[in-house]
Amino acid sequence: MTAATHSTLFPQVPETADAVLDGLDPEQREVALALTGPVCVLAGAGTGKTRAITHRIAYGVRSGRLQPSSVLAVTFTNRAAGEMRGRLRQLGAGGVQARTFHSAALRQLQFFWPKAVGGDLPRLLERKIQLVADAAARCRVRLDRNELRDVTGEIEWAKVTQTVPADYPAIVAKAHRDAPRDPAEISQIYAMYEQLKRDRSVIDFEDVLLLTVGILQDRHDIADQIRSQYQHFVVDEYQDVSPLQQRLLDLWLGDRDNLCVVGDASQTIYSFTGATPDHLLNFRTRHPGATVVKLVRDYRSTPQVVHLANGLLSQARGRAAEHRLELISQCDPGPDPVYTEYADEPTEAEGTARRIRDLVAAGVPAGEIAVLYRINAQSEVYEQALADAGVPYQLRGAERFFERQEVREAGIALRGAARAGGNDSLLDDAEDLPAQVRAVLSTKGWTSQPPSGSGAVRDRWESLAALVRLAEDFARARSGATLSDLVAELDERAAAQHAPTVQGVTLASLHSAKGLEWDAVFLVGLTEGMMPITYAKTDEQIEEERRLLYVGVTRARLHLTLSWALSRSPGGRASRRPSRFLKGLRPGSGSLGTIASGGAGSFERGAAAGRRKPRGPVLCRVCGATLTEAGAMKLMRCEDCPSDMDEALYERLRDWRADQARELGQPAYCVFTDKTLMAIAERVPATGGELSSISGVGARKLDRFGAEVLAICAGGDGGTGLDDS
Repeated sequence: MTAATHSTLFPQVPETADAVLDGLDPEQREVALALTGPVCVLAGAGTGKTRAITHRIAYGVRSGRLQPSSVLAVTFTNRAAGEMRGRLRQLGAGGVQARTFHSAALRQLQFFWPKAVGGDLPRLLERKIQLVADAAARCRVRLDRNELRDVTGEIEWAKVTQTVPADYPAIVAKAHRDAPRDPAEISQIYAMYEQLKRDRSVIDFEDVLLLTVGILQDRHDIADQIRSQYQHFVVDEYQDVSPLQQRLLDLWLGDRDNLCVVGDASQTIYSFTGATPDHLLNFRTRHPGATVVKLVRDYRSTPQVVHLANGLLSQARGRAAEHRLELISQCDPGPDPVYTEYADEPTEAEGTARRIRDLVAAGVPAGEIAVLYRINAQSEVYEQALADAGVPYQLRGAERFFERQEVREAGIALRGAARAGGNDSLLDDAEDLPAQVRAVLSTKGWTSQPPSGSGAVRDRWESLAALVRLAEDFARARSGATLSDLVAELDERAAAQHAPTVQGVTLASLHSAKGLEWDAVFLVGLTEGMMPITYAKTDEQIEEERRLLYVGVTRARLHLTLSWALSRSPGGRASRRPSRFLKGLRPGSGSLGTIASGGAGSFERGAAAGRRKPRGPVLCRVCGATLTEAGAMKLMRCEDCPSDMDEALYERLRDWRADQARELGQPAYCVFTDKTLMAIAERVPATGGELSSISGVGARKLDRFGAEVLAICAGGDGGTGLDDS
């Protein structure tokens, strides 16, 4: 998904260069007018940094002071680069290159490789993990799946910090870095990995930067050719550059200083990948005459959310904290943040799901809600809780919009109708472009009214409806646009991964939420050991964890809920403590002077928040062990304990569930999850009370499906009454 915006997707192209500056605040306007020399933009979260730098580029192009082909704008994700290209196009500066570091370097490497080295560029390795596994095997080192992932990440870190295998142990010791294995062992695997790449004639993504740097250092003629093309550079998210990326940027620049960098040291959260804010913090030292502009007007979040964000950073320490920006909200007041304490993790997930269901019922689109957690392993219990609550969700990083089957089919249909033009009878009664799109997509399942319920049918409709809305915006912005024009627009957006927003609560890690925003954000699992994470030991590692939470807080526009659980499993000892980062911010946790005085938010505890009675420990009904995993607690047994499931009953329940899902227009998991069906088939309940004791069968689902499920368990077809005796 992409971050939603509340402005039109297709604003009118400004008629003049001066019109490009319309609507900018004084600081953004200062950025746009600073077209020469080194420029450093310190931009807080939600302050319109992308708006400022795209208007800067567009103003330079439209005023004739910058040639589009002479500008290279670089950022860190394909999505961000695509958004930047889209905005520049809307401002009348479509010829500007906006790419990631890797994309720009790969393009140059492919072009100059035959001249610099000869022959074809080696094949690019899409995923290096298998090659790392082969290298470990050659070194007679056994790695499990998690260790393999960690060692792969360590090799990536070494390469972007320009550390060769032989130097790795010494550099790790000097940096006080916690290596996932013995550094000498990793050094050996790293060296073998590099050897295997040479033997198999492949390169990895880090090599793209390293080889480009090598060519530019060795071949001055090629470096001069690139510098003659690109005269002006813009770097977004500058706090995230690695030493290797900075080296490449220096080579692109040469002895010139037409560089504009944009960043926020308080959002440095990728140091484990080699990113460092030092380049941003040292920018004025390297460029003494630099123009420095601070963007602190927050257009995203309410004063209540901004107040909490400022309070969080007020406790920060270290060099990055010395350069923190005090945000000033430009939005109308909203609700106070809510702090909620739960007895255990399943209760926290269920309480979060209920709150989300209430927000959706109150009119907040599901696509404007996110649940953010520290590590991906935390997602399962929230997936389960949302499924049980009948709330659609999507995992961040799941299938891309333009790769969905219904979107691909819609694209083919629209392209065919565009080619047929007036010869397509389907378009006979369509008076304008949106009507044409609606007519074409009606053959693919779009209707003027959404289907009832949520799930697969609704998701398909939402995808098609997103295309219809896109067509309506496009037609308003481009008078006289044709179906062919829209197809071209869709092709460009697909290439840029610039997708419309699709409904469904987003589940994401805090790291993957960077750059996104939602109306409502739930920050969950905020306990010591998770936030900060247990392996954050040094002061700088602790401060990076604080910045990670700050990023999470500043994703919220209006509603913000922060929660934690006192124990992992029901009935467990309440030994956990809320995150130290909340001290002085949440009510009753001490004071930070004026920080707590601007509305600290509301605080709820246990039963009031979760509306659940205290539960004892959940024990395996086979071996008696205490259960802690959500799936195991649903089954009431350890995952590896023998199952006494009635296979025939399980298959009948699955068939019944499929029929229910089709009838309701929902995915199967919104009726009952697989684990719930397994639990029912294992325990074969005979009464409503027995059925309701199974996790995943709440009062709502008992009322809706209980009679039919009990009938199936009794050997019938689902038509008997519900017995509560």
